[in-house]
Amino acid sequence: MEKSIYTREYKALTRLLCQTRENAGISQMELAEKLGQSQSFVSKCERGERRLDIIQLRTVCLTLGLTLPEFVEQLERALRSRK
Repeated sequence: MEKSIYTREYKALTRLLCQTRENAGISQMELAEKLGQSQSFVSKCERGERRLDIIQLRTVCLTLGLTLPEFVEQLERALRSRK
């Protein structure tokens, strides 16, 4: 099994994470401040250089104004459309 960060699924996740932040009208710096993290943390997450565990992903989602299940549903739709 290859590492998940190298899969098309993980690339879709990072793309959706960035898109969700942009759709919320929040910059990387603003998101970082709300999370109590650095801007480079957000950047690395969006580029797939840093993995998020499920609790961190939930926190990011809630900070961006959606629930984890809503984010996962969007991810599933994105994955289905890319097959």
